[in-house]
Amino acid sequence: MNTYRDYSPIDHLLMGFDDLLKVKGKPSSREFRPDPADTVESGPMSEVMKRQSACLMRVNHAGEVAAQALYQGQATTANNARVRAIMLNSAIEEGDHLIWCRRRLDDLGSHTSYLNPVWYSGSFALGTLAGFMGDDWSLGFVAETELQVLRHLDSHLARIPEEDTKSRAILEQMKIDEGKHATVAMESGARQLPRPVKKIMALCSRVMTKTAYWV
Repeated sequence: MNTYRDYSPIDHLLMGFDDLLKVKGKPSSREFRPDPADTVESGPMSEVMKRQSACLMRVNHAGEVAAQALYQGQATTANNARVRAIMLNSAIEEGDHLIWCRRRLDDLGSHTSYLNPVWYSGSFALGTLAGFMGDDWSLGFVAETELQVLRHLDSHLARIPEEDTKSRAILEQMKIDEGKHATVAMESGARQLPRPVKKIMALCSRVMTKTAYWV
């Protein structure tokens, strides 16, 4: 489904600020696909299990906040209309992830990261900078980000309690989508990022995940 419209860079910038306001409050509950958690039933979970799942899903929600910001920032400065459409269509699927993770956190009786506005603002700035560097670099940034997210999701699937099949269903669908985003970026001309840049990205990701786990 191609939902792309020919918005100007200023339009994308304004939409980014609108998304930031939604991050500070309660985001839209509209999703484009059914919630994978609705297709399964979780087993009995102790309070310790629920806390573990909630901490991990809070990290995933924070990651989706950052993903929304990255794609919006990159769409703002993309030179090619097709690349801009790739960014915005990926952002739609990331928006589904955001809603699913938020809903799961509510079900677990927990909260989203209190630092979500920080994750959004920083990621939007990084996405905008990546777009200014050129579409091939921007796509390279997407590909590397998604590959790191895939590794991160694998680690969470190994840590989520076996009884929590609802959270597992969400993470499995997220893995499918993130893998597709990485593939599309690479097939669209993504440039291989230098190793130091990949290391810096991984370091920033670790800071966010470790912080969002608790805060």
